[in-house]
Amino acid sequence: ALWFTPVLENNMTGGSYHGYATTDYYKVDPRFGTNEEYKRLIEKSHARGIKIVMDMIFNHCGVEHVWIKDMPSKDWFNNPDHEKNFVQTSFKLTPHIDPYASKFDTHQMNDGWFVPTMPDLNQKNPHVYRYLVQNSFWWIEYADIDGIRMDTYPYADYDAMSHWMKELNEEYPNYNTVGETWVTEPAYTAWWQKDSKLSAPKNSNLKTVMDFSFFDKINIAKNEQTETWFKGLDRVYNSFVYDFLYPNPASVLAFIENHDTDRFLGEGDNLPMLKQASTLLLTTRRIPQLYYGTEIMMTGVKHKSDGYVRKDFPGGWADDKATAFTANGRSKLQNDCYNFYKTILNWRKGNEVIAKGSMVQFMVQNGVYAYARQHEGKTVFVMLNGTDAETSVPLKFYKEILKENKQGKDILSGRTITFSEELKMVARESLVIEL
Repeated sequence: ALWFTPVLENNMTGGSYHGYATTDYYKVDPRFGTNEEYKRLIEKSHARGIKIVMDMIFNHCGVEHVWIKDMPSKDWFNNPDHEKNFVQTSFKLTPHIDPYASKFDTHQMNDGWFVPTMPDLNQKNPHVYRYLVQNSFWWIEYADIDGIRMDTYPYADYDAMSHWMKELNEEYPNYNTVGETWVTEPAYTAWWQKDSKLSAPKNSNLKTVMDFSFFDKINIAKNEQTETWFKGLDRVYNSFVYDFLYPNPASVLAFIENHDTDRFLGEGDNLPMLKQASTLLLTTRRIPQLYYGTEIMMTGVKHKSDGYVRKDFPGGWADDKATAFTANGRSKLQNDCYNFYKTILNWRKGNEVIAKGSMVQFMVQNGVYAYARQHEGKTVFVMLNGTDAETSVPLKFYKEILKENKQGKDILSGRTITFSEELKMVARESLVIEL
């Protein structure tokens, strides 16, 4: 599936190159094309077995939307008197779950504007709510989009979003929506997932949430040596321990980077660590999300600018001086990275062990984090050396998985791995072993 950042009209004089300040909810931005061209893009994608996810924003629109110029009602927006008394959100999403949250903090987080160019829509207004619901249904029917990614999910009114999800799930039972829930504590994310006991008797009805805990832990781990107590990949192990909080851990979306974060590589070229993080992402019990350009080691950091982590992919345009669409246009290191992704993603395609399998994880031993995915008698065993040094790990720890197997095949290198008393692993080595 392809997830594009917003494609709807952003007819703004400034502050919305990224597309998150909509000025027409029924019109594709002319800089991309027309509604019909968007529809044809989806048809052509479907013909190739590719799905399309639409990025939607119910929390806010653009300040140059006609609604601001001529408000349909005085309560169409939260804090509408923005020119005299601007109220900005605190960006702290905890009041939803905080049993001690003050009304002031709750109001500021929910009803404050994201930024001055993005007025906060009042979903408590039944007409605003119905407009947004109908709009989402319209795009599903008109363009045949396959899924929705909802931006800034917790910033919108909880009850309205819950009702929207209920309506959507009833109308399209097999449809999926992922909500951006940006807090790095697993309990917070789990609170937002459909049928969570943590939020009962409330129910968000949101099937898929984004695993910011995994993102946070893997990005700390990449700069550490893995130890038994909380360092390196042990952070990831401990994050997965809290999967008992999720009603459906397999319907959680994981990622190592996206358009709102630093590139995983920052401004470096640590390919072994990138391979390790991506191996973990693509074999663990999650829905994986990849960011474009990582397969050719694109870099960028947020403190320079958002645009620096959203650079154009090299190639595809007549005046591009370089192209990364061909092996000749990529460096040796980039081809190494590209071929890694090609190998693991083609292996993963249609792989029910990874898509549906149970998971068993082991505590870190000698710097190695290991886990198994199992389904209908088949096993994939993943071993990750989370250190910058060679290590040797006794295989007695993994007897319940390895059983009597004397060897297995590493799908990344194609080589046979022989199981004796110990297994030596080179620095930052990743093994994905089919038993």
